[in-house]
Amino acid sequence: MTVQRITAVPRHPDRAADSHKGDYGRVLIVAGSRGMAGAAALSGLGALRGGAGLVTVACPESLANAVTAVEPALMTVPLPEEDGHVADPAPDGWSDELSDRDWDAVAVGPGLGQSEAAKTAARLIFTGWELPLVVDADGLNALCHPSTGQGLAWEPHNDFPRVLTPHPGEFARLLGPEVSVKEVQADREGLAVKFAAEHNVVLLLKGSRTLVTDGDRLFENRTGNPGMASGGCGDVLTGLIAALIGQGMEPFEAACCGAHLHGRAGDLAAAALSQPGLIASDLPRFLARAFADPAYERADGDDA
Repeated sequence: MTVQRITAVPRHPDRAADSHKGDYGRVLIVAGSRGMAGAAALSGLGALRGGAGLVTVACPESLANAVTAVEPALMTVPLPEEDGHVADPAPDGWSDELSDRDWDAVAVGPGLGQSEAAKTAARLIFTGWELPLVVDADGLNALCHPSTGQGLAWEPHNDFPRVLTPHPGEFARLLGPEVSVKEVQADREGLAVKFAAEHNVVLLLKGSRTLVTDGDRLFENRTGNPGMASGGCGDVLTGLIAALIGQGMEPFEAACCGAHLHGRAGDLAAAALSQPGLIASDLPRFLARAFADPAYERADGDDA
């Protein structure tokens, strides 16, 4: 399969002098469960530092105060819950109510948990919501066959973009039981391009030299470092990509730009704090510096 290799990092949209917060995207993040409020908050921070005008975190009701305690600029929608997880959307229709609002981009999955109700919610959002969507973490696991936990069992709503952001283990599960993590790592490009083309999605395959592909184009990211191998860093990336889509970027370009800025923030944070001392909550702060960093201004796909 022939693909076009993209080396230039797509640029985020400029901001007009007479603009307001409504011009920069209303982003919704469906995330969190008991013990995982941090994942929801980190995704929200990624979206805020990614330039989104308004960011709302939809999470189980008992988590809402914890999310806003992390960052008061985050708004919340408390969702019905069952045992600390989002409740099944069917009985009270919370999914329909949320999807009817004026969102420019949605993210689902960080810290959502593996309850059957949470999986049902993620599947419904993936297949039914008529909005651009970024899917990560537990949202990805929910899309596998219920009986085996392997292989993509639900196809996306093809009229609206879907960005999937798995790490190699999650990608192996999406591919099915016949593909191991070792095999994914041995053929990252080939498997990623084939999957994206077959399912009409943008795939961001995490790892050293993160890959982004829509089946026709392929981008290899050159920023980032081992200090980012820390829980929650991927949650920040999820929110960041959603924010860039919400500002009007085409989803493939948003994923490429997001991967670069996320990695660059990690590089700047590691330089200031050390790789072992880097944690996920450092990344949103250094995202602000990554946008202004001269390396982003001249980024052409090579190491800065």
